[in-house]
Amino acid sequence: MASFLFFPVAEPESRATLRSVMDVKNLNEVPAFITKDGSEIRELLAHRNSAIRLQSLAEARLPVDGSTQEHYHLKTEEIYYITAGEGRMRIEGETREVKPGDAIAIPPGLKHKIWNTGSTTLHLLCCCAPPYEHEDTIITEVI
Repeated sequence: MASFLFFPVAEPESRATLRSVMDVKNLNEVPAFITKDGSEIRELLAHRNSAIRLQSLAEARLPVDGSTQEHYHLKTEEIYYITAGEGRMRIEGETREVKPGDAIAIPPGLKHKIWNTGSTTLHLLCCCAPPYEHEDTIITEVI
């Protein structure tokens, strides 16, 4: 059973009401969009849709044989966490195979790219601090 934290809020008539401080987003209820590097993401929590201000959390999906464009971020550090599928990750020329349970650290300024090398859609969580912005993404590869 879920528990919720509530706090009183003063009403203009001095009546106290209860308002939830819990901010919950469901992956199936947030819209997808395409990032500057070509990834399809669903932004779960960020300044655009929640109380979160200093970071963002999104799920990215790459189809079979798909990849992102190589890119880097001027300010943002990222963590990719693979939740389903198989892939290959390259950061500044170093390449490794990645699978569910792998967490990948991507500091700002490092060129990176991920490919789906498996037979199903590659799913990964992307944590960004500061939050993801198109303007912070510099594409280094032309497709």
